[in-house]
Amino acid sequence: MKLLLAIDGSDQSYEAVRALKYLARAEELHILHILDVPSPAYPMMVPEVAQELYTTIERTMREDGARLLDRIVSLLPMDCGPVTKHMEIGSPADRIVEYAEQHQIGLILVGARGLGPIKERLLGSVSHRVLTFSKSAVLILPNFVKSLKQVLLPLQGSQDAERALLFLRQHPFREAVTITALTVLPQTRPPWPVDAVAEREMESQALRSAEAFINSVTADLKQMGYNTHAKSTLGVPVEAILQEAKAISADLLMMGSRGRHGLSRMVLGSVAHAVLHHAQCPLLVFH
Repeated sequence: MKLLLAIDGSDQSYEAVRALKYLARAEELHILHILDVPSPAYPMMVPEVAQELYTTIERTMREDGARLLDRIVSLLPMDCGPVTKHMEIGSPADRIVEYAEQHQIGLILVGARGLGPIKERLLGSVSHRVLTFSKSAVLILPNFVKSLKQVLLPLQGSQDAERALLFLRQHPFREAVTITALTVLPQTRPPWPVDAVAEREMESQALRSAEAFINSVTADLKQMGYNTHAKSTLGVPVEAILQEAKAISADLLMMGSRGRHGLSRMVLGSVAHAVLHHAQCPLLVFH
C-alpha cells in the first residue's frame, strides 16, 4: 500500500511519524509538506514591493520546510518502505487530497490539531477537510499512539463491510491485531401502531439479523488471519461506539464514511465525524 504522511511541524505531525511503526511496510512512503504562503495584506503596498516581500517569505518557508522534511526522515522507523519527500505551495487540505489522488495513495496519515467541535464542523481544519474530501483512507491521529493491538470496527451495513474487508485484505498493520466488529441498531419505534409484545419480537428479529451480519464479517476476517470478536447491540450509534471503544481499550477505531458529501456533510456531520470529535484514540476512515 502507498502511504502519504502529511506534516506541518506540529506535535501531531511527529505523532503521525511514530505511528508508522505500527503499519506494514509501505510500497511507497510519500512525505508531504505544504507551504501556505501568506500574501502581503497591505492594499497600499506597491506591487513590486509586495512581490519582493512574498518571495522573501516563500524562500524562508522553503528553507524551514526543507529542514523539517530532513528531520522527519531522520525520525522514521526502520523498514517503513522507500521514501520520497515533497514540498508544495497551496491550501494544505486541498493539496493533500489532490496529491493523494494523483499518486494513488492508499492511506493518508494526518495529525488532528483541531479547532474544537463547533468551529471545526463549520470552518474545517486540515484533518477535517482531508477526511471529508479524500477518496483515500485517512488515519487521523489526535494524540500519542501507545500501541496497536485492539481495533474497533463499527459497521453500518453490507457496503461498510465490503469496504472494510477490502482494506483489511491488504494487511495494513505490522503486527497481529484483534478486531472487534460492532454493529449498532438505532432504537426506533415502528411507524405503525403495535403492542409491546409485537414490538419486542420485531426488535429481537432485528438483533438476530444484525448478529448474523456481524458474525459473517468476523468469519471473513478470521479467514484473513485476524483475531476477531463480534458484537451487535441496540442504541445510539455514536454513544455505543464510544462506550465499546472504552470497554475494550481500543487503540484504533476503523469506520466507513457514508452518507453526506460536500458542504452539507461538513456542516451536519456523519457518525464518523461525530466519533472523530469525541474519540480518545486514532480514527481510520475508509471510503
